[in-house]
Amino acid sequence: MSIVNLPGLKKMIEEISQTHNLPKPAVQQALREALLKGYERYRRAQRMDRFHFDENYFDNFEVDLDVEEEGFRILSTKTIVEEVGNSDHHISLKEVQEVASEAQLGDSVILDVTPDQGEFGRMAAIQTKQVLSQKLRDQQRKLIQEEFEELEGTVLQARVLRFERQSVIMAISSGFGQPEVEAELPKREQLPNDNYRINSTFKVYLKKVREGPHRGPQLVVSRASAGLVVYLFANEVPEIEDEVVRIVAVAREANPPSRHVGPRTKIAVDTLERDVDPVGACIGARGSRIQVVVNELRGEKIDVIRWSPDPSTYIANALSPARVDQVLLVNPEGRQAHVLVADDQLSLAIGKEGQNVRLAARLTGWKIDIKDGAKYDYEAEHRQIEAMKASAAANETDLEDEEGTLEMLNMADSEPNLEDSDLEEE
Repeated sequence: MSIVNLPGLKKMIEEISQTHNLPKPAVQQALREALLKGYERYRRAQRMDRFHFDENYFDNFEVDLDVEEEGFRILSTKTIVEEVGNSDHHISLKEVQEVASEAQLGDSVILDVTPDQGEFGRMAAIQTKQVLSQKLRDQQRKLIQEEFEELEGTVLQARVLRFERQSVIMAISSGFGQPEVEAELPKREQLPNDNYRINSTFKVYLKKVREGPHRGPQLVVSRASAGLVVYLFANEVPEIEDEVVRIVAVAREANPPSRHVGPRTKIAVDTLERDVDPVGACIGARGSRIQVVVNELRGEKIDVIRWSPDPSTYIANALSPARVDQVLLVNPEGRQAHVLVADDQLSLAIGKEGQNVRLAARLTGWKIDIKDGAKYDYEAEHRQIEAMKASAAANETDLEDEEGTLEMLNMADSEPNLEDSDLEEE
C-alpha cells in the first residue's frame, strides 16, 4: 500500500497535544479530518470544470494515519456493482472476483486510493494546515463541552467579566487549553443582595450546559438555585459529607415577589444516628457553620428544621420559628392541614407577606391554613370539611354517570336503526 510521508508527524502530534492541552487521540482525529479535507481539495483541483462534486461526495473516503511510519493513506469504501457508474463509489463485480471469488453484488470493499507523494500538491497542504487549526479548536470545544456536562448540577467558582442587558457574564476555569469559559447568570438566577462588580468572584450552581455553535459550550449558572444551598451545607458540615446527616428537602425563595421581603430558605434534615442532632450539626457551635452559608448568600435567612415521617410533626417543625399548638390533617388524601397557633404567633407563622407559610408548604408538600387556635370552631370546620368531601364525591359520581351515558350513546350510534330496517323489509 502506498503512503504519503509526513516527516516529524509523531513529534508534531506530541507538541500540539502539549500546546493545546489535548489528548493525543483527539489531535490525531483532528489531523485525519484535516487531511481528508486536503485530499478533497486536491481532487477538486484535479477535475475543476469537468466534474461536479456534491456535498456528500467524499463521505465514503477516510484517512488511515500511520504515526509510526509517519505518513497517511487514503482509503475508499466502494460498493460492488454489475456496471460501474462512478469509479469513486463503485467497483465492478468482475474486477473484485479476480481477487476474491466469493464476492457478491451489493458487498462493500475498502481500497487504497492514496495519491502519489508529489501529486498531493502545495494547495492541498495549505488547505490541510488551515483545516487542522479549525479542527483542533473544534476538538477543544468538544472536550470542554463534555467536561462541563459532567459538572452539571455542581457548584463552581466564577468571576464577573461583564454585563449584557440584565445578565451577568462570568468566567469559569476549564482544564482543556482554554483557561476560562464564559457562563451566563440570568437576572432570574441572581440574588438581590449580591453586588456584581467586575472581577468579583462568586460560587455558582451550574444549572445547564447548552451546545454553542461557534463559541463553544454555553453555560447557564445560578445563585438562586436550591442546589447551591445544599452544596454549601455539605461543604461546611462534615456530618453531611459523611452521610451521617442527610438533607431531605429544601424550599428556597431567593427572589421574593415583593422587594419588601428578603430571600429565605428552609431546609429539612434528618439522621439515623440516635446520638446526633442533625439541626445542631448544621448550625454549628454558636452558629459558626450556618453563618458561613449565610455570608456566602449575602445575609439570606435560613431555617434548618428537623424532618419527621409524621406529617403533623413535620408541618409544625416547618413553620419554625413560630410555635405551633396543634396540626389537624383535615384531608390527608388531598394533603390539606389546618395549623392552630396562639394569637401572638399568628403573624410569625404566616410570615411577612405569607413567606413563612408559603415555604413551609413547599417544603412539606402540604397545603397549610394557619388558624387562630382561640377562635377555631372545631364543629363548624368539621361540617365544612364533610360538606367539601360530599361535594367532591358527588362531582365524581356525576362524572362517572356522564361517562356511562356517553358510552351508551356511542354504542347506540354504532348499532343499526331497527325502524329503518323494518321499513326496508316492508
